[in-house]
Amino acid sequence: MREGYAGTEQQTMKQEMIEQTPNSSVDSAQDKQGGDSATGGPLLLVNQLERMFQVGSSTLHVLKGIQMSVMPNQLVMLKGRSGSGKTTLLNCLGGLDTPSKGEILFNGLPFSRMSDDERTHVRRRQMGFIFQAFALMPLLSAWENVELSLRMAGTPRSEWKSRVEQCLELVGLEKRMHHRPFELSGGEQQRVAIAKAIAHKPLLLLADEPTAELDTGMSAQIMSVFQNIITTENVSICMTTHDPTILEVADHVYEMVDGKFI
Repeated sequence: MREGYAGTEQQTMKQEMIEQTPNSSVDSAQDKQGGDSATGGPLLLVNQLERMFQVGSSTLHVLKGIQMSVMPNQLVMLKGRSGSGKTTLLNCLGGLDTPSKGEILFNGLPFSRMSDDERTHVRRRQMGFIFQAFALMPLLSAWENVELSLRMAGTPRSEWKSRVEQCLELVGLEKRMHHRPFELSGGEQQRVAIAKAIAHKPLLLLADEPTAELDTGMSAQIMSVFQNIITTENVSICMTTHDPTILEVADHVYEMVDGKFI
């Protein structure tokens, strides 16, 4: 376990707990809106997206006219070298960053035009996140990490046990449920992170370089898990990667160079 990791995780969990604060006005507004994906349209639609940062007197143009879509039950990969803009785009898609121009529609909702509270509500209910560094609580077991995500999502307590078991079995960890992260391999930790991300039954998973710290064999296992949960959980996945060995399993690959698709 890397030094300082536990502290980082505590900060992450505090932020997530803040995001779980109920917002009845947002609930009401969201419940009245349907999604394009229910009628066969894209789950995620991005139109002419741009992201610029002011650095001193200069403007850094990180994303340039991005257009893309993710259909229901689809695995989409964003391919590119470090610094190409992949993570910035993923942050915009998940509402963790706000685009400078353009529009993001998620499940028929004008996601990029929502307030912070509204985006938090949608993210909490309908999205899951998987990170390169696993983002697990180091002192909790695999079971407890997944259960914690259900607690924070407001899932009824009566559903916790069956859903935790289901998610961990789905990623092949039924015999490792009570092990803590330091007792698991890198591939096993990433599978716990996947179970945690799907526990609240999101429509979309956003994964930032989920195989970057894994060897070829473990990377193949993770991609197999992704393909399985797309079918069993009816979820779409959008992930970043610079690993050419996993591209063949994607339904669509967008290649990024200098902030734009080629």
